[in-house]
Amino acid sequence: MTAGDTRLRKIIHIDMDAFYASAEQRDNAALRGKPVAVGFARARGVVAAASYEARAFGIHSAMPSVTALRKCPELVFVAPRFDVYRAISSQIKEIFARRTPIIEPLALDEAYLDVTDFLKPGETAASAAQDIRAAIFSETGLTASAGVSYNKFLAKMASGQRKPNGQFVITPKMGPAFVESLPVKKFHGVGPATAEKMHRLGIEAGADLKTCAPDFLERHFGKAGRFFHAIARGIDERPVRPDRARKSIGAESTFPEDVFTFDAAREKIAPTVQKVWAACERDQMSGRTVTVKVKYADFHQVTRAHTGPETVSSAADLLRRSLLLLAPLCPPPKGIRLLGVTVSAFEEEPTTEQLDFDFSPNEA
Repeated sequence: MTAGDTRLRKIIHIDMDAFYASAEQRDNAALRGKPVAVGFARARGVVAAASYEARAFGIHSAMPSVTALRKCPELVFVAPRFDVYRAISSQIKEIFARRTPIIEPLALDEAYLDVTDFLKPGETAASAAQDIRAAIFSETGLTASAGVSYNKFLAKMASGQRKPNGQFVITPKMGPAFVESLPVKKFHGVGPATAEKMHRLGIEAGADLKTCAPDFLERHFGKAGRFFHAIARGIDERPVRPDRARKSIGAESTFPEDVFTFDAAREKIAPTVQKVWAACERDQMSGRTVTVKVKYADFHQVTRAHTGPETVSSAADLLRRSLLLLAPLCPPPKGIRLLGVTVSAFEEEPTTEQLDFDFSPNEA
């Protein structure tokens, strides 16, 4: 679609069902029908993904492994195989490309597709979504859910309505009422902290958000306020961008034992810095902003960032900048369980695949 085009868009959001866990169950018949978690069952491990059988016990991604095992002692942990997940993701992207060139990947397991100008005669966006899901199952053995609507926000919201292995359509007539009834904590783009802030302001659902003036929302939520004002009315004018620029490269590590000194923290953060720089070199990208994330033993976390006049030039430079941010936080008031490093504010932002979190034995 061209600038100024006022035609109603037809957007599909495809979201694979429990992608990592489903891939493991597909490849290992002994795991089928069992509660499965992708990750490592150790004291400082976390769940990277959970099968639907595991989710029935209240297990979800990012949950500590010990908590997951407490909820479901029969939970089977499987080490992640990112090479397999990437290969499947490539298959899925090929299926998308048969239907439209306007594809915006969000991760290995989900993407937006704009099919406005690429439907077959007599075909609807809903039937196109059904065909895409059928092709994914036929060629990968995995199921996907889909949301179909006239904008990205509603397509994303719709894809979660009939999971797993289903789809849901939100028409222009349905859109405003759907948003009004939706709790703000379920809005895509509203995280836990923002939802809590909205709740303190008396905003519980889309209907409450719709009553707020734009200047009120901007005062409390900055630039995002305008976006919240629009989506409360079912409006989202963001295009599906096949050239969506990557904004950052980062990694983090969780430690078997808490760290209490700067020297120990410096030793622990070095491998994470090397991992991030290796990804920067691989993708031929570097940025001017370095962010360090610190999570303490009680799970409270802080971040510190600095933007320099020049891009990070080497692993040594990234380590130096990271330590300058880390030093004022040491000695820590309590043990440090996790350290993360991110590079952003890129000079050039070519389209690249999202950096995967590496769940190695020393990772969360």
